[in-house]
Amino acid sequence: MSKNEISKGILHSLLVITGVLLTLYLLFEIKVLVGYLIIAGIISLIGRPIVIFLNNRLKLKNTTASIFTMFFFLAVIIGIISLFIPLVIEQGKNLSLLDIDSFQGNIKFLYAETSTYLNRFNIDLNNTIFNMDWLSNMDFGFVPEILNSLGKTLGNLTIGILSIMFISFFLLKDAMILERTLYVMIPKKSSKKFGKSFESIKLLLSRYFGGLILQIFILFIIYTIILLIIGTPNAFVIAFLCSLLNLIPFVGPVVGGILMILLTMSSHIGADFSSVILPKAIYVSIGFIFGQLIDNFFSQPYIFSNSVKSHPLEIFLIIITGGLLFGPLGMIAAIPTYTALKVIGKEFFSENRIVKELTKNL
Repeated sequence: MSKNEISKGILHSLLVITGVLLTLYLLFEIKVLVGYLIIAGIISLIGRPIVIFLNNRLKLKNTTASIFTMFFFLAVIIGIISLFIPLVIEQGKNLSLLDIDSFQGNIKFLYAETSTYLNRFNIDLNNTIFNMDWLSNMDFGFVPEILNSLGKTLGNLTIGILSIMFISFFLLKDAMILERTLYVMIPKKSSKKFGKSFESIKLLLSRYFGGLILQIFILFIIYTIILLIIGTPNAFVIAFLCSLLNLIPFVGPVVGGILMILLTMSSHIGADFSSVILPKAIYVSIGFIFGQLIDNFFSQPYIFSNSVKSHPLEIFLIIITGGLLFGPLGMIAAIPTYTALKVIGKEFFSENRIVKELTKNL
């Protein structure tokens, strides 16, 4: 190999590396827009069956069907926001005038009651990591500050929602717009395989996200019924938050369960611990475990077996890998990303033995 060829090879490699780095830098700078596009893509996948239904059954044009679908999503968003706004306003008024000393006293009271009850069973909280020192040194002044910054967050959230809805509408209206954009970057000889892969990915992910909505809805109903029976204030809001946290595999359900129990206990501060607070916390725990059993043995197997066509152990390993590499967001994105890679692998590397084994059910 001549010096000229070596120089050209080095120069080409440097240009490729520079191009990749510039692309990554650009994506980092516009990460908010990239996030909007990803969320809009997910919404378009969820809304795709609705558009198809309106096209085929009601004979609506694609534009009209897309408008109806977006109005449906908008109504859902408004419904969710209307559920939270009264609670946020009420808590905002309370916390803006909050007596921090009184609030801290209530927390300490709840701790003392729990400690006294556990002492009957020779369990001393002061000898564990949950001792009184960290609670005494905690500065609760951050609570009103969080509420004061909520206005800015809501403003940014409104802009984000409008942007996502705008992008989602055009992705629903013209389902081929994203495909045509990607076709430009694909070699012509691979365009046919890419087209088949893209359609399969859209179908599988559309089913998957639809299944996730069903999963959240089932948990929401179970949690709401439990909290209403027990008499927990703001049962709908708490149930929605805890069911939504279930989207984060493994970690989310644990956080949701702890949140549900703590909110139930804190809403009855001042009542007798042994006869009121503790029994309600136990009932909530039992209800939460029941909901998780339904989710783990019915909802999730149904979603995974009928949408992404993957074995539960396979899914478990992929989610753990996503979490180790990218944290909670990696755990959420692991299954959709893995499904897309499996479909692409089946089309482009169908002769590979490993790919054959992994994609035999697709």
